Amino acid sequence: MSDEVKVEDQAQEVQEVQETAVSQAEAELALNNVAVLKKGAIVKGKIVKVDADQAFVDIGYKYDGVIPVRELSSTALENAGQAVQIGQEVELKVVTINDAKETLVLSKRVIDNEKAWETLQTQLDSKEILEATVAEVVKGGLVVDIGVRGFVPASMVERQFVEDFSSYKGRTLRLRVKEIDREKNKVILSQKDVLDEEYEVNKKKIIEGLQVGQVLDGTVQRLTQFGAFIDIGGIDGLVHISELAWEHVEKASDVVKEGDQVKVQILKLDPTTEKISLSIKATQEGPWSKVEREFKAGDIVTGTVKRLAAFGAFVEVAPGVEGLVHISQIAHRHVATPQEVLKEGQEVQVKILEINPSEKRVSLSIKETEEAPEAPAASAAKPERERQPRGDRDRGNSASHQKEIAGNENVSLSNQGLSFTLAERFGDKLSKFNK
Repeated sequence: MSDEVKVEDQAQEVQEVQETAVSQAEAELALNNVAVLKKGAIVKGKIVKVDADQAFVDIGYKYDGVIPVRELSSTALENAGQAVQIGQEVELKVVTINDAKETLVLSKRVIDNEKAWETLQTQLDSKEILEATVAEVVKGGLVVDIGVRGFVPASMVERQFVEDFSSYKGRTLRLRVKEIDREKNKVILSQKDVLDEEYEVNKKKIIEGLQVGQVLDGTVQRLTQFGAFIDIGGIDGLVHISELAWEHVEKASDVVKEGDQVKVQILKLDPTTEKISLSIKATQEGPWSKVEREFKAGDIVTGTVKRLAAFGAFVEVAPGVEGLVHISQIAHRHVATPQEVLKEGQEVQVKILEINPSEKRVSLSIKETEEAPEAPAASAAKPERERQPRGDRDRGNSASHQKEIAGNENVSLSNQGLSFTLAERFGDKLSKFNK
C-alpha cells in the first residue's frame, strides 16, 4: 500500500473520531438542557395522540406524558377526544413521574379547576353571561364543564317547565353564576335568569306593536287550572279556560297540550301590568252561527241533559248550544221536579219549539216527541176539590219560575206561553168570579 493511501485512511479515521465526539457532546448538552421534572410542576405541551381512555402530550421532556381521561375534565367523559384534539396546546400539572419506567402522568383538570375558581367570583359579581356545554343529564338537572363541575337545577334551565332533559346532552347553554362554594366544590348556574332578563326587555317592545282584536299564531307554553299560557312571539298571554272552546271545558288539557300551534285573538291588553288576555274560540266559528242553518223550529233532534234546575232541564243539542226544556214540557203527566224524570248526562229526544240565535236561546220540548196518553174517562176524573190544591200550588210556583227563567240566557221569554196551561194563565182571574 502506498504512503499516499495510508495518509488518506488516517485522515478519515481522525474525522470520524471527531464527529463521534461532537455527537456525544451534543447529546450530553441536550440531556443537560432537559428540565428536571417534579411532582406538582406546571408544564405546557402539545397533544400528539388521542386514544379512547387517554391522551399523549409532548412537553419537551425525554419521553411523552400521558393524560388519563379522568384527568382531562371535571365532568365524566366517554372518551378523551371529547376534551382535546391532536395539535392542541395545553397547560398541565405533573401528577406522577418515574424516569426509570419512563412514565409521566399529567393532569389538565387540575389546572382548569384552579383557573376556574379564580374567575367564578368575578363572573358572579358582574353577572357575566358564560357559555357551557351540557356534559351530563342527572337527576334534578344538568351538569356542565366550566373548568369545575357546574350544576344547573331543572328549575333554572328554561322559563317553562321541562319534563324530559334527555335531548339536552351536548347542547350549549348561556348561563349566569348563581352560587359558588369552593370548600364544597359547589357551583350553581342558571339559564333561566338569562332568558327572563331577555324576555322582559323584549316584552315591552312587543306589547307596543299589539292591539285588541288582532289575530296571531301562538304556541301553547304551559297549562294551568284556569287556562293556558300562549307564546305569541316572545311574550306570553293567557287564554282563560272559558275562552278555549265554545263548548264547556272542564280542564285545559281536554282541548290543548304544550307545544300545540294555535290561533288566538287579543281580547284585552294592559301595557301597565303587561297582561294580555287571549281567546282561541274567538278565532273559530261560534256554534250559534251554525244553528240557523242546521236547525229549525219543529225539528226533532237528539240531545244530552247537561244541567237540571227547579224550572226545567238544559239540553245540549249541538256543541256549545243548550236549550231549555221547561218543566211543563218534560212529560205529559205532572212533574214536580225534573229529577223525577231526567238525570244529567242522559240522552233524550227533543223537539225544537223556537230558535232565537241573536239572543242565543232555544226552547225545547220532550213531551211533544211522545204520543199523548188517552184522556181518562169522565168517571175517573178527580173531584174539583181534589184538583184545586194543584192549581193553587202551580199559581204559587208560577212567579218563581218566571223569575228564574228571566235570568237565564237559554230561555226565550216570548215562548213561555208554550210552557203554561190555560188554568195557570187564567186561574187568578177565574178565582175572582168564584168569590
